[in-house]
Amino acid sequence: MPAIEKVTFNNRTSREFGKTVKQRVDQYFDESGISKNANSAMVVKTILLLTLYMGAYALIISGQLSLGAMWFLTFVMGIGMAGIGFSVSHDALHGAYSSNKHINRALGFTFDMLGANGYIWKITHNIIHHTYTNIHGHDEDLEVAAFIRLSPHSEYKMVHRVQHILAFFAYSLATFFWVFIKDYVNFLKPNIGPYNNKNHPISEWVILFVTKAAYYTFMLVLPLLLLDITWVHLLIGFTTLHLTAGLILGIIFQLAHVVEETDHPQPDEENMIDEHWMIHEMVTTNNFARDNKALCWFVGGLNFQIEHHLFPKVCSVHYPAISPIVEKTAREFDIPYNHHETFIEAVASHYRTLKKFGDPEFKYSEATA
Repeated sequence: MPAIEKVTFNNRTSREFGKTVKQRVDQYFDESGISKNANSAMVVKTILLLTLYMGAYALIISGQLSLGAMWFLTFVMGIGMAGIGFSVSHDALHGAYSSNKHINRALGFTFDMLGANGYIWKITHNIIHHTYTNIHGHDEDLEVAAFIRLSPHSEYKMVHRVQHILAFFAYSLATFFWVFIKDYVNFLKPNIGPYNNKNHPISEWVILFVTKAAYYTFMLVLPLLLLDITWVHLLIGFTTLHLTAGLILGIIFQLAHVVEETDHPQPDEENMIDEHWMIHEMVTTNNFARDNKALCWFVGGLNFQIEHHLFPKVCSVHYPAISPIVEKTAREFDIPYNHHETFIEAVASHYRTLKKFGDPEFKYSEATA
């Protein structure tokens, strides 16, 4: 087993909140007589999103459309790519889509179909991000780019003065980075998050190279061979797809943790966060636009990040129902329940946070979060 640089949580305190909220959520599912996994609505959404993405690709590769129509469909593919990542891959890779691990495994490969790698995502997201949320040096989601400062504890650079402008361009490049760089870097580097000397199974190396090669073939080689287009047309379409998906994915993920209300705790001299892990998740996580049904459908519960972090094995389709339970319990225990009423409010808060973290005069304390 790899050695782990331990950051621990003081789980001896504030146990009652965790016990109570778990009991109440379990009671909701028991009394409702429903599964915590995907329901028929989730299955229909899965089919629609996969059809949107693959159908747009099929229409493009048919060669029957004009350049303008094909270009428009690359936008559609970008939207579909983001939706699949939010609503299908995310739940499957968390093991929340189905009680059957083989179904989760199969649907998890939709992530690889999009050009990313599901295995490394489960390490960086499921294990590292979900355990060490907003802890600088551990939470890999805070490391978007060297010129973006998403933690008040990271090193300050002059370029951070304009990060509130640069950040959205960086988010747009997120899936480009995934497809061509990020997965390879994470496989090759010896230390990933708190893991030292991490060894990856040979089978996962094989899957990495096979799925990447398949993606490059379908997205870059076949269109150039089968369509009456130039490499410039191909580059424009491929770039459009990824800028669209990257911007959507990047913004949605940042609204969950890097806003004005969320904390960025640091371990003490004994490398401990002096609060229960579930309390840590509450103070470092934010919900937004819970009443926006269209957004809730598309982002697959990622606007219910509090519920997702407390109950990652529950399918996202159930988060709107359990959200009032979690909020009520948090209020009873005098624990923050961070949320923005609208998507625009959340984006504005993230923008102000970027400006704040980019100000060389800003001094962080949890009281100012």
